[in-house]
Amino acid sequence: MSTTGPETQTTEAPVDSEEGYGLSTDVVYAVEDALADKDSDEVRALVSNLHEADLADLIESLPRDARQSLIEVLGVGIEADVLPHLGAAVREEVIDQLGPQRLARLLSRLDSDDGVEVFADLDEEFQHRILSALPRAYRQILEESLSYPEDSAGRLMQREVVVVPSAWTLGETIDYMRAAEDLPDDFYDLYIVDPRHHPIGFIPLSRALRTRRPVRLTEIMETDMKVVPLAMDQEEVAYLFRQYGLVSAPVVDEGGRLVGVITVDDVVDIVSEEAEEDIMKLAGVQETDIYSAMLDTAKSRFPWLVVNLVTAIFASVVIGMFEVTISQIVALAVLMPIVASMGGNAGTQTLTVTVRAIAVKDLTDANAARFVGKELLVGAVNGLLFAALAGLVAWLWFGSPDIGMIIAAAMIVNMIVAGLAGTLVPLGLERMGVDPAVASSVFVTTVTDVVGFFAFLGMAAVFLV
Repeated sequence: MSTTGPETQTTEAPVDSEEGYGLSTDVVYAVEDALADKDSDEVRALVSNLHEADLADLIESLPRDARQSLIEVLGVGIEADVLPHLGAAVREEVIDQLGPQRLARLLSRLDSDDGVEVFADLDEEFQHRILSALPRAYRQILEESLSYPEDSAGRLMQREVVVVPSAWTLGETIDYMRAAEDLPDDFYDLYIVDPRHHPIGFIPLSRALRTRRPVRLTEIMETDMKVVPLAMDQEEVAYLFRQYGLVSAPVVDEGGRLVGVITVDDVVDIVSEEAEEDIMKLAGVQETDIYSAMLDTAKSRFPWLVVNLVTAIFASVVIGMFEVTISQIVALAVLMPIVASMGGNAGTQTLTVTVRAIAVKDLTDANAARFVGKELLVGAVNGLLFAALAGLVAWLWFGSPDIGMIIAAAMIVNMIVAGLAGTLVPLGLERMGVDPAVASSVFVTTVTDVVGFFAFLGMAAVFLV
C-alpha cells in the first residue's frame, strides 16, 4: 500500500509493548502513591498527558478516598470529556463532589449528545439546580432531549450538524464552514436539505475535498440515505449502522425535518452497552456492581437469587418423589447431578447463541424453525456421544450395565430437551415482549434440572427397582 503527498514528520506516543494502549497499572500505583504523599504537583504531572478515556479509567480504578482526593487536585482543570467515559455509579460520585456550578461549566463544553447522556443520569433535583447555570440554548437542548424516550435516537443524537441548502455550490459550502463558529468539532458528512428542511441527500467529506468549487451540491450528493426517526430504539439504530456500514445518519422529526445526527462513535458505545447489559442480565447482576457499595450490590442481586431458590426447590421436589428409589440404589444419588449438569450447560450454550442471534437480528421468523431444528439435532448428537461416555463410566464405576444404560438414556433425553429449551424459551419470551436476556436462563435451567432428574430417576424406578 502506498500513499502520495508531501513528506511529513509524525510523532507517535510510545506504547507499552506488553500492555498496549490503555491505562498502565504503573500509572495507577504512581498516582495512588502521590495522593498518599499529598504531592499535588506530581499527581498533575502524572495525569497531564492521559487521554480523557484513560483518565476516566484511572478515576474508576482508585479507591473512593483516593478518587475524591484526585478530583480535588484536578479542580477546575478536569476535562469535560472525562464525564461521558465514567461508569454511571462513579460519575454520580464525581458529580456530587464537583457541585452544580462546576458541573454546569463542564456540561456546556460537551457536544450535545454527550451532555444529554451525563445530564439524563442526574436526579431531578440536581438537574433543576444546574439548569439555571447553563446557557439558554444549551439548556433548551437538554430539556427537549429528555422529552424523548430513554434509549431512543432523540436521546442519542447530536444537535450540532452541518446542514446546507440544496441550491448552494461546493464553494459556497466551504466558505460557510470556514466562517461558521457553531459547527461540530468532528463530522463526516454534509447534509443537504430542501426549503422545508427535509434531508434530500448527503456528501461525504472525502468527496467534497476532491470536488471543484463551482460544482453544485445536488450534482455530487448521495440520495440513498438511511434516515433515523426520533423515536427509533437505540438497538435498531445500532443494527442500521452495522447492516449498512454507516458512519453517520440524519435524525428527523415526525414532519421529516432534520433535527440532528447520529455518528458511528455513539453507535460503538451502544453496541458495547447493549452487549454488556445482556451479559449482566443473563447472570442477574448490574453494570454498577463493581463500583457499588457492598450492601447495594447484595440488595440488587437478592431478587434474582430468590427466583433461583424457588426453581431449585421445584427441582428438589422432583427428587423427593423418588426418595424410595434413591434409598434403595445409592448410586443414583451419585450420578444424577451429572445428568442435570450436562443438560444445564448444554442449555446455557444454546441459550447464549439464541439470545445473541435475537439481539443482532440474525434470528427471525423466516429462519426460526430451521434454527430450532438445527439445535435439536445438535442436542441429539451430543446426547448420543455423552450417553456413550457417561454410560461406560457408570458401568465401570458401579459394575452395573443397567445403571449405565439408564444414565445413557437420561443423558440423551436431557440434551435434546436442553437444545429445545435453549431456543424455544428465549424465542417465546421475545414474542411476548419480554427481554429474553433477563428471564431465559432461569426457565432453561429449571427445565433441564427437572427433566434430567425426572428422566433419570423415573427410568431407574421403572427398570431397576
